[in-house]
Amino acid sequence: MSDSAFTSIGLLLFPALTQLDLTGPYEVFARAPNTKVHLIWKDLQPVVSDRGMAILPTTTFNTCPKLDVICVPGGPGQINLMEDEEVLSFIRHKSIAARLVTSVCTGSLVLGAAGLLKGYKATTHWASLDQLALLGAEPINERVVRDRNRITGAGVTSGIDFALNVVAEIYGSNVAQNIQLNLEYDPAPPFTCGSPQTASAELLKKVQEQLAPFIEKRRQATVKAAANLEK
Repeated sequence: MSDSAFTSIGLLLFPALTQLDLTGPYEVFARAPNTKVHLIWKDLQPVVSDRGMAILPTTTFNTCPKLDVICVPGGPGQINLMEDEEVLSFIRHKSIAARLVTSVCTGSLVLGAAGLLKGYKATTHWASLDQLALLGAEPINERVVRDRNRITGAGVTSGIDFALNVVAEIYGSNVAQNIQLNLEYDPAPPFTCGSPQTASAELLKKVQEQLAPFIEKRRQATVKAAANLEK
């Protein structure tokens, strides 16, 4: 651990992230015993999510302590991070000593752009899953994927499942189960359509068409990041 008394977990906070990618895991991590959770960005000014929620960083790249776990959330703002060398260098540096290098949703594409998923199995949001291969990762269509010290969560809501897996890894399943019960995390969605496997063909086609322009924009960023890895 980075401190004799605490496990240090850092969540990257960046403009236009999907807040649930961050706040879901944060709620789980903050309930873990002897844990300090850091929200990290370049400065301490409020950071606004893709849906308008303002969140305050707690530390900066320059003041961030050693991390036992580093986690990169996703969201539309991830595209800009793919070629932000200051961000990528920070992630690489903190990952060297981290026990676990992790992500939620399209945060895994940022890990990939930093060169941290080459040869690893990983997951991300279903609409961008195939893009992981461009960055040297092996895409796996599962809610949470573990490969050595890399743990990646799929889209948005999987962040809670992901975080419970991380807590179980660090503190054991009993602690993780205690947190799950405290949160009353017992999903019972009103519709069976939360993945491409369960959604109707009509609904899936409609959502894919809605997402297509943005997914292509993300793909171009991923292609560019992959080219940079080869330099």
